[in-house]
Amino acid sequence: MKHYPHHLDLKPAMHAKGIVRLPGSKSISNRTLLLAALADGTTHIRELLASDDTHVMLMALQNLGVKWEQIGESQDYIVHGVNGALPTHQADLFMGNAGTAIRPLTAALAVIGGDYTLHGIPRMHERPIGDLVDALNEIGADIEYTGAPGYPPLHIRRGRIRAERLKVRGNVSSQFLTSLLMAAPLMASERDVTIEVIGELISKPYIEITLNLMRRFGVEVQRDGWQAFTIAAGQRYRSPGTIHVEGDASSASYFLAAGAIAGGPVRVEGVGENSIQGDVRFVDALRQMGATVTMGDNWIEAQSNGVLHAIDADFNHIPDAAMTIAVAALYADGPSILRNIASWRVKETDRIAAMATELRKLGATVEEGDDYLRVTPPDRIQSAAIDTYDDHRMAMCFSLATLDGAARRGNKVRINDPQCVAKTFPDYFDAFAGVTEESLF
Repeated sequence: MKHYPHHLDLKPAMHAKGIVRLPGSKSISNRTLLLAALADGTTHIRELLASDDTHVMLMALQNLGVKWEQIGESQDYIVHGVNGALPTHQADLFMGNAGTAIRPLTAALAVIGGDYTLHGIPRMHERPIGDLVDALNEIGADIEYTGAPGYPPLHIRRGRIRAERLKVRGNVSSQFLTSLLMAAPLMASERDVTIEVIGELISKPYIEITLNLMRRFGVEVQRDGWQAFTIAAGQRYRSPGTIHVEGDASSASYFLAAGAIAGGPVRVEGVGENSIQGDVRFVDALRQMGATVTMGDNWIEAQSNGVLHAIDADFNHIPDAAMTIAVAALYADGPSILRNIASWRVKETDRIAAMATELRKLGATVEEGDDYLRVTPPDRIQSAAIDTYDDHRMAMCFSLATLDGAARRGNKVRINDPQCVAKTFPDYFDAFAGVTEESLF
């Protein structure tokens, strides 16, 4: 895996053009690993993401007695499913800062039963998990907070699950519902299980990924709008044999934005118009800003049509990719507003506060609200040292500020702690250098 120095100095880039092969989707990778582990049969996973977050899930599964192997030096893996019965009933699991690992595992382990502790880095212990724990404990799980109530670390003991109807809030993280959905077939051996969503459900496209993958592993979910989800009794996960991981649509956003800002065309491969990832809808925002975007089965391409237009839009459905728009707004013809992004505050860092702070370093005027960000671009982007807050998306987003857009010139940017990109895209800066005219060093 690529190792970067403590900081990385990026030079201004005159033009963006080229092709990038995307790493696998984090959301698909970690869901697929857990479903393959819980399934009956052996699953061949093609092009799994190589990253810190998938490593966390692989190690946790290994510690739980699930057997898997990597095929040579490739990103293809074989996972031997345990058919819902984990071989190891006691384990201490380190979850790093991987929300896509700790939350579904918490639900699955609480239902299967045993004696498990789950913990992570300090920031993980600040990321909420209370809505999920409350939903599980209400149906007889035995999950205890060993630190601050509502947050990891957790101690899971064997409970007495009585699950016919669960309720979970939907307005903090869609991963809570995803976790219950993935664990539901383990509860539904004799009776149907219905999960009811209280209030608004955010990030709906991520639930669609979950339902799609559950279907691939043989479990159908009946959906009543976005308010109730029913898993019929008697269903269990069965291996689909082979499953291919799509390229990461969130990671695609940086390169597509580069094409939209600095000429293009820039093409990403590994994801296309038939993707199961909601973040492909990022292209709608680029089109609103005036870029030309074309798509095929397994590729997307973006290029500039001159100065980007300012945007005022609701980004609740694509919170991760929306961060890219916040930096692209530096190149717009007026103030842009990103709305309904409260979930940014409970991600790898408080992304609203972090984004506002770092955009101001570049000369932007930024208004920060509880659930919105208003970005007014500067006359000229300033050179700055960008702090990344141990957040991979902060590091990747701000590489875009080096680009020479039609409205204003990019500038030198120092990225502090560039290694944080290992969470989802270890080779990001090499890939970015590959489509920009200036080299990194």
